[in-house]
Amino acid sequence: MSETPRMIIDDLALKPGSSPFSQKLQRGEIVGLAGLDGHGQQRFLETLAGLEKPPRGTVSIARNMEYVLLKGFRHGVANGIAYLPRDRRATGIFPSMSILDNFAISTVWRDTSGGIIRTARRGARFEQYRQRLAIKAPDPKAPITTLSGGNQQKVLLARALALSPEILLLNDPTRGVDVATRHVLYDVFRGVAREGMTLVILSSEIEEILLLCQRVLVFREHELAAELAGDEMSTEGVISAMFGKAA
Repeated sequence: MSETPRMIIDDLALKPGSSPFSQKLQRGEIVGLAGLDGHGQQRFLETLAGLEKPPRGTVSIARNMEYVLLKGFRHGVANGIAYLPRDRRATGIFPSMSILDNFAISTVWRDTSGGIIRTARRGARFEQYRQRLAIKAPDPKAPITTLSGGNQQKVLLARALALSPEILLLNDPTRGVDVATRHVLYDVFRGVAREGMTLVILSSEIEEILLLCQRVLVFREHELAAELAGDEMSTEGVISAMFGKAA
């Protein structure tokens, strides 16, 4: 890994009065987030995405040999952050739009020339991700609602990857998908990490975090309860930290 952090979290508090903590995210690293529902791990991920403003502390992104303070969601996207939401139906897909339009909505500018959208260019871009993510979409012009939940999730991931992010934030990315889709997503996550992308994965399944991540941050009562890595990473260790007990 690079010695220069991709992102620096400094003196961050998730709620007023909670203990602050600091972290560094490295290039090519996969970091897992765990905790009981509502204990801060989702707020932390949304803070990294610029969707939540913390009562204390800063998030800085490495850009062009310097660090810039994260100012919000749009600023994060413009500076190399992509976020995959947890509820694809409520906050992910656009149900009335086609598969292709759902994929391309965040990167319209890449398909535009002289103020005109080049449909062939858009279709070629989608085809690259369709193959990489094994998206089963016989007709990209069909409504996205014609796809299975797993394939909808793949389209959302393709949309995020099409931004060419340096940091990919994933909120329970395999929630509600079948086993085959899950393993495709795992392979993609490992692949983009090998290429240098930084991933932060919140998962409701401890086994998934242990399988994918180099280290795990465990949250309890909106504070960082434990950071586990290497031999410390175990189901028992994560559960103990979640409940505030010694492993």
